[in-house]
Amino acid sequence: MVIADDAAEARAQGWRTLAALHGRIEDALEKALQRGHDLSVVEYTVLDALARQDGWHLRMQQLARAVVLSQSATTRLVTRMEERGLLSRYLCQTDRRGIYTEVTPAGRALLDSARPTHDGALSGALAEAAERPELAPLVSALAALPETPVPLPG
Repeated sequence: MVIADDAAEARAQGWRTLAALHGRIEDALEKALQRGHDLSVVEYTVLDALARQDGWHLRMQQLARAVVLSQSATTRLVTRMEERGLLSRYLCQTDRRGIYTEVTPAGRALLDSARPTHDGALSGALAEAAERPELAPLVSALAALPETPVPLPG
């Protein structure tokens, strides 16, 4: 079973390389967003996910899937962001069980000011990673992706 073991090791190495690239990028984004805007990566991701929706809102369950957090972690995060005046929640008019999260004007302003910082940190992190032989192929693969927006989980 040497072939199967080799294939498994190749997949594992690919995953470790992807995780290393992700970690480098997330670290660069976190530092830049915290320093410039007192905003974490996951908070930025919430604002960005909501901004990509018509009406700047999502149901809490959809938001949890979009930011890849549990529903309880998403609720805690939204509560903290709501306390900062960045988000608000309201009940769905047609289904009183549904709770929507919406970006406030302060949240929109913060996202607008943070977006250039985010994009610059992302570009910088990818440029640095491209200089590392073990990460360069992944950076090239990212650059080759089409520029169509990724739909959020429904």
